[in-house]
Amino acid sequence: MGGVTGKLESPEMVWVPETKLEAKMVEAMQRRASKGTAMKSFNSIILKFPKIDESLRKCKAIFEQFDEDSNGAIDHEELKKCLNKLEVSFTEEEINDLFNACDINEDMGMKFNEFIVLLCLVHLLKDNATSLEAKSRMGMQNLEATFETLVDAFVFLDKNKDGYVSKNEMVQAINESGERSSGRIAMKRFEEMDWDKNGSVNFKEFLFAFTRWVGIDEEEEEEGRV
Repeated sequence: MGGVTGKLESPEMVWVPETKLEAKMVEAMQRRASKGTAMKSFNSIILKFPKIDESLRKCKAIFEQFDEDSNGAIDHEELKKCLNKLEVSFTEEEINDLFNACDINEDMGMKFNEFIVLLCLVHLLKDNATSLEAKSRMGMQNLEATFETLVDAFVFLDKNKDGYVSKNEMVQAINESGERSSGRIAMKRFEEMDWDKNGSVNFKEFLFAFTRWVGIDEEEEEEGRV
């Protein structure tokens, strides 16, 4: 799959970003983690699923606004127009990195769930950089709270604040919820997030797993079969 993955540097168990984009994501997440999290348990994250799901689906209008040729995907040029309208400044290299990281099917076009992940990454990387007026024009002002909830959830899981979630951290988070089958649940959730099976989950992987958990990627697949 295209995108960003970390590698484990032994024996210190330190995760080293493999791309510039991943390094920026990790740095931004570490900065955000220093502010703490409002999440108290893994259950509190789950309870927010319906509200997050509803909010993310409202992105559809924004997605369709920038899918100018209405082919169900946002291409590179359409993405550049979107970022320009959002009034966030990225270099050409950064735009390419974002596009490649979120175009996980490597089909040169971002589907709806991939676009949601991209918008949330932009929120993390360019926090407070986008003008309120631009967000209001695009109908994004209410999405900011949802994206912040997702960042908050990741910070809660990232116990050592290194910008990644490890298997042990996932087990710890779910153990705290008091579930009897917490170990099995933790392993299943972690495997769903750890796409490249390297034992560590970055924010992008977490976001893609989240869109699956609330069923957004399934909706996309169904539309593709129509």
